[in-house]
Amino acid sequence: MDIGLLLLRLVLALILFTHASQKLAGWFGGNGLRRQGEIFASLGLRPGRGMVLAAGLSELLAGTLLLLGLLTPIGALLAAGTMMVAGITMQLNSGTFWNIAGGGEYPYVLAAAAAVLGFTGAGAYAVDAQISGELWSTLIQAPATWVGILILVAAGIAAVPFALLVRRAGVTG
Repeated sequence: MDIGLLLLRLVLALILFTHASQKLAGWFGGNGLRRQGEIFASLGLRPGRGMVLAAGLSELLAGTLLLLGLLTPIGALLAAGTMMVAGITMQLNSGTFWNIAGGGEYPYVLAAAAAVLGFTGAGAYAVDAQISGELWSTLIQAPATWVGILILVAAGIAAVPFALLVRRAGVTG
């Protein structure tokens, strides 16, 4: 199980780093901060550059925490929340759930994968596993089911204001 959790953390971290670098620096075929800011603003997410910066930095921080397996529930929450926002924004913009038509399917899968780590913890191959203490063990190393549920609920709640902004801007497929 620990190897599986390590693989999940590494893949999520790589994807989050790539998404962040596309938004912030235009790497890997991305738009960069200026152009992505214009796109965000056209969707009603204003100020566009500020929203892109917040999303990109959230992805970078989440990716870093997940890569290291440090404060994994916080990394999972940041990743799940950011991807839920991306998913709902894409779905409302395109009018469809399906990724092939511009919908939010793929970000939702990433959000779910991140939330899994809220239920399981990072596993043995993580910084979290090397830190001792009863509270750390309960909340971080081997989180209770409520930690995973809290991540799911918080990620869903985080998406609501952005969905309202996109709807208010009249950007619905």
